[in-house]
Amino acid sequence: MGRRLNIVVGVTGGIAAYKAVNVIRGLVLAGHDVHVVATDAALRFVGTPTLEAISRNTVHTSLYEGVAEVRHVAIGQAADLIVIAPATANTIAKLAAGLADDLLGNTVLASRAPVVIAPAMHTEMWQHPATVNNIAVLVSRGVTVVGPAVGQLTGTDSGPGRLEEPEEIIRAALAVLQPKDLDGRRILITAGGTREALDPVRYLGNRSSGKQGVALAVAAAARGADVTLIAANLEVAAPSSIRVVPVISTLELAAAVQDAARDVDAVIMAVAVADYRPEFVADEKLKKEAVGDRVMLALVKNPDILAGLAETRRPGQLIIGFAAETEPDRDAMLELGRAKIARKNSDLLVLNRVGWSEGFGTDQNTIVMIDSLGAIVMEASGSKQTVADRIFDAVVARLA
Repeated sequence: MGRRLNIVVGVTGGIAAYKAVNVIRGLVLAGHDVHVVATDAALRFVGTPTLEAISRNTVHTSLYEGVAEVRHVAIGQAADLIVIAPATANTIAKLAAGLADDLLGNTVLASRAPVVIAPAMHTEMWQHPATVNNIAVLVSRGVTVVGPAVGQLTGTDSGPGRLEEPEEIIRAALAVLQPKDLDGRRILITAGGTREALDPVRYLGNRSSGKQGVALAVAAAARGADVTLIAANLEVAAPSSIRVVPVISTLELAAAVQDAARDVDAVIMAVAVADYRPEFVADEKLKKEAVGDRVMLALVKNPDILAGLAETRRPGQLIIGFAAETEPDRDAMLELGRAKIARKNSDLLVLNRVGWSEGFGTDQNTIVMIDSLGAIVMEASGSKQTVADRIFDAVVARLA
């Protein structure tokens, strides 16, 4: 999502309130202005200093704060989005009844912004007919419900009622405001890094975590696309709502891409591909005693998947490549990118600088996108989710 949002996060009084800290943190790192409205019960679980330090704003708790500026109404009026995490059974009941006996209730009633709630409570409370009815009422009014998940609860109990993970709450909340400009489109995305086996234990690979590719899949799905994610050895989980095809090696990736790319509108090759693979793979673990002090590996070149896609694309299909470069000079990196897009014949190429401490495995990214003529289409910097949204702004414009 390109613009900076004013987001109200309501924190209510359940043990899962500690997870709200990561929801707030994630929204702040995504570039949004986050204002916490905490109930008195919430502050018994998480202190005001923590919530203020993470949100970078004053925490609001009382109806009687800022009376002169009518704060009990102003917070809701200014919000672009309201997220309540955790939402206890009590809070859900009060929202369904339209009660406004605290600042959070007033904020919701005074707002025209979308409301997202993440329930958290014991299984019996979640399954109670009163809660079931209250959730149905809220959904009928357009409230988005995220979770709850099934898992360990307070004490030894386990079952449905666990607060959904912060990353999923953030994804679902921001998706509410995403334009559905990819509705009906089919998008294929590759992510991660391929590995080439040396023996049953060892492999040649790279440091790509797959975070940028997963962020792209999340962004596309939020905009209404039917997404297939071909995942090579991800170090980050993809949302369960996205279709994932796991692969390990470059040859497996090539076969999966060839099969999945036939009917899609766009392919984004964000995966880091091993350019070479061992000519011979040992059936058993290579022993130091047998190999000796030096190892000579014979490597053979892997197929160029991006160039193959560009060569066989159907009319109207968009092919987007990625190029990870260690070149520190921006102009020199652009020249490398222009030479690469000329060789690959893709429609767009995303250049990102990588190194020991940037690009691979980090939560931030800086990219430059160029077209087939080498012209700069756009530049973006920030969280990988923010970068993914900017990339899809350009993709949507091209598909249109």
